[in-house]
Amino acid sequence: MANLSRKQRQGIIATVIASFFLGWAPILGKMAYANGVTPYTLVAFRTVAAALLLWLVFALFWRREIPISWRDLVGCIGVGAVNGFGSLLYYTGLSHLDASRASLLNTLYPLWVVLFLFAAGQPLTRLTVARLALSTLGIYLLTRAGPGDLNWLGVTLMVASAATYGWHLVLGQWVLADVPARKASLYILTTMACVVGVARAVQTQPVEPIAVTGWSIILALGLTTALSRLAMFSALKRLGGIETSLAGLLELLVSLILAFLILGERLTPVQWLGGGLLGVSLILMARDPGMRLAEGNVPLEWKQK
Repeated sequence: MANLSRKQRQGIIATVIASFFLGWAPILGKMAYANGVTPYTLVAFRTVAAALLLWLVFALFWRREIPISWRDLVGCIGVGAVNGFGSLLYYTGLSHLDASRASLLNTLYPLWVVLFLFAAGQPLTRLTVARLALSTLGIYLLTRAGPGDLNWLGVTLMVASAATYGWHLVLGQWVLADVPARKASLYILTTMACVVGVARAVQTQPVEPIAVTGWSIILALGLTTALSRLAMFSALKRLGGIETSLAGLLELLVSLILAFLILGERLTPVQWLGGGLLGVSLILMARDPGMRLAEGNVPLEWKQK
């Protein structure tokens, strides 16, 4: 890091911090489920807690950035609605899978970004096709399990969650190009809280009894969600694709290590090979021009994470 500017070093440090907090999401989610919390209850209270914490931080330190135009607000609502729906898919899928496999499947979002851009008229590159092949083989190996050991509903929900996250990145690139990242993230997270809150409210069953341990986990997840967003704000300096892809890999490694140490999860050698192929595909994202828009050549992940 000696040849990097001070701003670049600060961005990389912030990215590492954000990746660490993001890596806790599946672990805390599984811990909440073990304490009797249902997926919709978890995602609702977690997102509301994170949004309230962000509003508190803005009220104390960034009050001038709270005002927003109606046009920008509509854009934030659109992105937040997609992201909120995706979080419902993610935590529901997580309830059917172990944290390790869920984290590996979630690395598919960059490929969905490329596919959405391809649908919008951007050509596929050879490297994109190669990454698609690697990811397909990786998923096949990762989902190789004994009879009854794999929940395909969970796999489908997690792949769909990665797709919605990829769409949220593309949508954010298109409609929020002129909105400051910090301000946009405040209103996006607030919209997410509204979406998942309504989703939980329309369910017929009342909120299940939650012990003190369960509430502690929910609040911890809300805290890591807010802190990861705040850290990512500091990193949104367009460091480049390499740093972005390595940050995604770091998040994955954090989740896998924590799943091993805290949850006692294990993968077979074949599944580790599949996970390794997904990791290689993630790293190759740094060199894939299919991850860049024709205008500006700015990596998508640094537009709106």
